Amino acid sequence: MRRRLVSSTFLVVMMVVILLGVPLAVLEVRSVDTSTKTMLATEARMLAETVSMQVSKASLNGTNTVPLREYEPNFQRMIALDHSALISVDGQSPVPVPLDDPLAGQPVFTKTFSIDGVLKNVGVHVTVQAPRSPADRQIRNSMYLIGGVALAVLVAATGLAYLQARRLTKPLEELAATAERLGSGDPRPRHRRYGISELDRVAEVIDSSADRISTMLGSERRLAAEASHELRTPLAALSMRLEEIIALADDPQTVRDEAEVALSQVERLTDVVQRLLTTVRTHRRSDLAVPIEVDTVIRQQVHEWRPAYQSMRRGIVVSGERRLMAMATPGAFSQILSTLLENSLIHGAGTVTVHTRAVGGSVVVEVGDEGEGIAPDLEAKLFERGASSRGSTGLGLAVARELAEADGGRLNLVLQRPAVFAVFLTEHSPLSVIAR
Repeated sequence: MRRRLVSSTFLVVMMVVILLGVPLAVLEVRSVDTSTKTMLATEARMLAETVSMQVSKASLNGTNTVPLREYEPNFQRMIALDHSALISVDGQSPVPVPLDDPLAGQPVFTKTFSIDGVLKNVGVHVTVQAPRSPADRQIRNSMYLIGGVALAVLVAATGLAYLQARRLTKPLEELAATAERLGSGDPRPRHRRYGISELDRVAEVIDSSADRISTMLGSERRLAAEASHELRTPLAALSMRLEEIIALADDPQTVRDEAEVALSQVERLTDVVQRLLTTVRTHRRSDLAVPIEVDTVIRQQVHEWRPAYQSMRRGIVVSGERRLMAMATPGAFSQILSTLLENSLIHGAGTVTVHTRAVGGSVVVEVGDEGEGIAPDLEAKLFERGASSRGSTGLGLAVARELAEADGGRLNLVLQRPAVFAVFLTEHSPLSVIAR
């Protein structure tokens, strides 16, 4: 990931440098050429105007010939030292300035300026030349400067990208190590934050998961310890009774008596197991619940149950308020919804509606169908273990209610015909968190 971040940043900066540097280089070349040609045009115009004035003076003196060679020193002062000019007047031989052409055989810039009609049929023409080498040298220095700046920008961007990539990947490596440590059975939270909101959120979730895992592991260890202590003696006694039954198999009356004692011990074991499970449920406090998005859990359950409904040509409709947040254990809330959808599939009819709403600090999720509803003789014991109308185990609704209560909520039958069940969960909001 670190290499990918550095390479992508380098490519982006390089594209920006190219998109900015190439036009800048072109503008620099054009600017140098334009400035040189402008200067040549100015020199040619000044020379042409000066010569035209001399032609006019000569005409006033009664002659049409101008001694251009006599004015050559003055003409030379009007152009740059490394420039040359060729001055011609109609009817006279052209005069170079300076007399020996220093630009012969060199690449040059050329600019011509003419003034026609100074006198009748007499015109002045001036051509000024300048070497290309100074302009080429200025352009080359500008290219070096642009290239150096571009290289410095690329190096700086690559360095910053490396530092940024290291700043991002190091926390990810630490979070991965923390997650691996959680999977290895070490649920201690690190409480490490990195100053990056997204990574801090991940670290917070991992620490919260570590706290919950630690709590659950403690509960499991406590259950194991209590089960080992509570069941060791009854199991040993039951084992002894069974051995006596085997040894006294020839005496039916004794076997019967021993079997009755063994049965009473089995009942005792059942009571012990039930009490241990009750203790575990008691230890499962509602503070293990976390903020969950109700829509996400509903969407996942509807997705799982929709094929079964479609096979029976029935549908599932989700309605009500969206983006509700509630305090619950995600697995427990999923199991509650799964139980209600399964009951509607087996015992109900028509379209099943899952409706969500927020009422008085609670999030209410209602699941109802278009069937005949709950029989009157079953309504009173609907949430008792073993209560069923079609030969099922009758544990689903009882367990679902226990799961809801364990998270600080409740599960009720709010409408008998047609049957509508409602799950009440504590609403999660920033104000409620501040109030705590």
